[in-house]
Amino acid sequence: MLVDGHLGQAGGAGSAGPVFLVPIIGTHARSTLTAAVASSHDLDHRTVDEDRMIRDRETLNVLLDNIARFVRVRLIPNEDLVAETDEIPPDVVADMKAMGLFGLTIPEEYGGLQLTMEEEVLAMLELGRASPAFRSLIGTTVGIGSQGIVLDGTEQQKRDYLSRLATGELIASFALTEPESGSDAASLRTTAVRDGDCYVVNGTKRFITNAPQAGIFTLMARTNPDDRRAGGISAFIVDATSAGISFGKRDRKMGQKGAHTSDVIFENCRVPAANLIGGVEGMGFKTAMKVLDKGRLHIAAICVAAAERMLADALRYAMERKQFGQPIAEFQLVQAMLADSKAEIYAARSMVLEAARLRDEGRSVATEASCAKMFASEMCGRVADRAVQIHGGAGYTSDCGIERFYRDVRLFRIYEGTTQIQQLVIARNMIREASA
Repeated sequence: MLVDGHLGQAGGAGSAGPVFLVPIIGTHARSTLTAAVASSHDLDHRTVDEDRMIRDRETLNVLLDNIARFVRVRLIPNEDLVAETDEIPPDVVADMKAMGLFGLTIPEEYGGLQLTMEEEVLAMLELGRASPAFRSLIGTTVGIGSQGIVLDGTEQQKRDYLSRLATGELIASFALTEPESGSDAASLRTTAVRDGDCYVVNGTKRFITNAPQAGIFTLMARTNPDDRRAGGISAFIVDATSAGISFGKRDRKMGQKGAHTSDVIFENCRVPAANLIGGVEGMGFKTAMKVLDKGRLHIAAICVAAAERMLADALRYAMERKQFGQPIAEFQLVQAMLADSKAEIYAARSMVLEAARLRDEGRSVATEASCAKMFASEMCGRVADRAVQIHGGAGYTSDCGIERFYRDVRLFRIYEGTTQIQQLVIARNMIREASA
C-alpha cells in the first residue's frame, strides 16, 4: 500500500521496512521521477555513466534505485513463498503495478515510461536479481506481448490497448510456439481465415508464458494457406476472454515456480479484422522477429542479473564457510571459480549494453542480439553450476536458494530462441554479410 510516498508492508515477508517508491505511470512519468530526485536522499545512488542514449541520467538513477530497493525489500523476501505456492502474492503484484513496472517500455503518450533499449537493460539488471518469476510476470507485457503493437500496430490499436497494458490492467502474452512449431517458427499451423469483418482462428499454442493471467494475446497465425513459410503469417491482438479460447493445464516445469505457462487452444475463435496488427496481412513474422531481437537483449540482461546474484551469494558463502581452519574463499581452486564467474559476467554485461546502444542508434542488431543472448544464457548456466559447487552439499538442498536458481536459469538457454538457433542466426548473418 502507498503510505506517504512509501510502500508499506503490513507484516509477512518483506516487512522489514518501507520501500521508497516513486509511481512512474502516467503521461508525465519521466517528469514525475525527476521531481522525486530531491526527496530520494535515503537511497544508495549509483552513477550511470553509460552512453548518450540515456536521456536523463539523474531520473534514471532514481528509477534504478527504486527497483533495486524493491527487489531487496519486497521481492527477495518472498522468493521462498513463491517457490512453495507457485504463486506470486497478489499484494506483490499490486505493488509492481503501483511502481509502473508493467509500463517500462510503453510510450509516454500512453502512460508508460518509454525506456530506451539501454535503459530497459539497466532496469532488468536490477529486477533480474530476484527470482525469475517476478520478472516473467511483467516480461511479456514489457516485451514480446506488447511490442508488436508498439512497433507495428495502428494508432487505434495503440489507443485501445497500450494504456491498459502500462498500468497492468491487462497482461499481454505472446502466442507463437506450437506443438509442431518451436524453433521452426515459420512452419506454424494455426490458421486465421477471413469471414466478413472477422477472422476465424483455429489451432493450438504451446508453452505460452502468462497464458493463465493474460488479458490479451499477440497471436501469430497463418492467413495465407498457399504460402507455407513466413510470408503467410499475420499478427493479431486477441482478447483472452473471447469465445472459442480454452486453456490446457499449467505446465509442471523444472523451475521458475510462479511463472505460469500453458497451452492455449483456439476453436473457431472470431477475432475482429480491426485487430490485425498494422492492418496488413503477411507481416506477422516480420513483427515477431523485430520483437524477438528486442526480447533477446532483455533476456540477456536478466541472465547477467541472475548470474550476479548467484555469484554474490556464492562469494558470501565462501567467505563464511570454514574448512581446514579457514574460509573456503582462501582456497585457490574456489577462487578460480569465483574469478571465472566474475570475468564471464563482465563480458556478458558489456555485450548486452553495447548491443542495446547500437539498437538505440537505429542500427540492426540481429547478430549482436543473438550473440548476447547466446553468451549470456550459457554463461549464466556455468555460473549456476559453479555456485552449487562452491556451496557443496548445501547447494544441492532445497533449503538453499542456489538450488532453486540452478533450476530456474536452465530455461534461459531455451526460450527466446535456443542456443542452437542463436548459433544459426549468427553464422547465417556472417555468411550473408560476407557474400554481399
